[in-house]
Amino acid sequence: MTTLGYIILATFLVSLASLVGVITLSIKTKTLQKYLLYLVSLSAGTLIGGAFIHLLPEAIDQLDPTTTGQIIVTAFIGFFFIEKVLHWHHCHDRDCPNHSLGYLNLIADAIHNFIDGLVIAATFLVDIKLGVATTIAVALHEIPQEFGDFGVLLYSGFSRTKAILSNLLVALTAITGGVLGFYLAGRIDHLVAYLLPLAAGSFIYIAASDLMPEIKQETSLKHSIISFTIFVSGIGLMLLLKE
Repeated sequence: MTTLGYIILATFLVSLASLVGVITLSIKTKTLQKYLLYLVSLSAGTLIGGAFIHLLPEAIDQLDPTTTGQIIVTAFIGFFFIEKVLHWHHCHDRDCPNHSLGYLNLIADAIHNFIDGLVIAATFLVDIKLGVATTIAVALHEIPQEFGDFGVLLYSGFSRTKAILSNLLVALTAITGGVLGFYLAGRIDHLVAYLLPLAAGSFIYIAASDLMPEIKQETSLKHSIISFTIFVSGIGLMLLLKE
């Protein structure tokens, strides 16, 4: 398979995560929240592992450490700015307080998914294994997020069919980002090198700002230990993919 083929396949599979929201229709809220915590924990671990084990070392190989650090900080600030301006919040609760912002949530997700596509393209252009690791990290992050997004759309007045189709169409912007990233990389010098620390900064921001605070809210010692173990397992998965 060609590199472009890998990129299209990876971004398509990530886009399919938008369909998991329909599962919320058949799962009780209490049960859903229990398992979402574990999914969030796994997502946080894979994002942290992907950033520090895969993306950062590769970025430093292609750029000097100072430039790499500056881009990571810029990405961190940029994603914080986007979240504040667009009220983009990775909600993992069916009763997310942003229910009145259904369309704004779709716009924010479209931007987010487009960036994910660029990142996936950049990593596959460096190395197939790096692309696979990044795709797994992105996909595992998308799954718990889509549960929340689906709930937001239903709560803001979307019908079930409209919510499903809207989420899917927005998710497909990842494919657009992936294809565009592939073609731009051949026309813009060092684009891939700069996208790697950008991806690392976004992974760190999402894990630290949106996911880990939710894990810390767990009060049950048993569930806290389980979620921590899953979090570490997510990092371990990224370490295994490095081999």
